[in-house]
Amino acid sequence: MDPALSRALERVADALAAIAAGDPGPYASCWADSADVTLFGAWGPMEKGHHAVTQTFEWVGSRFSEGTLVPRYDVVEVGGDLAYTVGTERGSVRVDGGEARPMTIRVTHVYKRIQDDWWLVHRHADFPPADQRRP
Repeated sequence: MDPALSRALERVADALAAIAAGDPGPYASCWADSADVTLFGAWGPMEKGHHAVTQTFEWVGSRFSEGTLVPRYDVVEVGGDLAYTVGTERGSVRVDGGEARPMTIRVTHVYKRIQDDWWLVHRHADFPPADQRRP
């Protein structure tokens, strides 16, 4: 794997741990400063543009406390100056001051190589629905 992409994935993992604990700053700093970044968030927000996306992370971080989120990648693929990951983020979080509870989110991230470093440019996340193939 590209060493710069490996470093970016490590930054994102550290940043997810921070946002689950209530600090959205590190995750916001993983994003390209571009009008073209997009977010399809697990709690409903759909945003475009660096400012709107990072403001949404402020809101998400304000809801979390004393939590952990750890990414697990099922797919990491690179093609030219774009890369994507597909997987889950799992952990335990307190939301809105409630009790700690387990949380699993399905996540696809898209990265773009900008000046020899990788930056997030898209996140699509949701809470996995029940598999309707099973009774």
